[in-house]
Amino acid sequence: MYSVRSSPIHGRGVFATRTIRKGTSIIEYRGERISRKEADRRPDSDPHDATHTFLFSLSDGSVIDAAVRGNAARWINHCCSPNCESVEYTDGTVFIEARRTIHAGEELTYDYRLSIPGRISERTRKAYACRCASPRCRGTLLIETKPVRRPRKA
Repeated sequence: MYSVRSSPIHGRGVFATRTIRKGTSIIEYRGERISRKEADRRPDSDPHDATHTFLFSLSDGSVIDAAVRGNAARWINHCCSPNCESVEYTDGTVFIEARRTIHAGEELTYDYRLSIPGRISERTRKAYACRCASPRCRGTLLIETKPVRRPRKA
């Protein structure tokens, strides 16, 4: 269904080896389950690029570290107009699923929707630069989060 090879987007990528229909569950994102605290403690996946990581944050606050016992899913690159999406199930598993029909030879991509606490500086935005070349490219792997406005005390 897919193979891992060199990618024009970034490093390695995952490519369809046959047509994959919309809605197909392609691959589970696997790796060691760890706490957020442990994820923050661990060294970066790539010591030469601190923003290159195989960490996948889950809704319960835990993290999948695909650098440890991970699979090919860790090589799926980000795109601002992706052909796949990550789907987290209630049992804590994460699968990459096709958002549309994907043809043989196409690179599989999903929107990482990375968020970091605090204001995103231009330096940080550049550190997380997107290379997808989509016409809808937002220029970064990060998503803007609106600050929570707290009501003023009277």
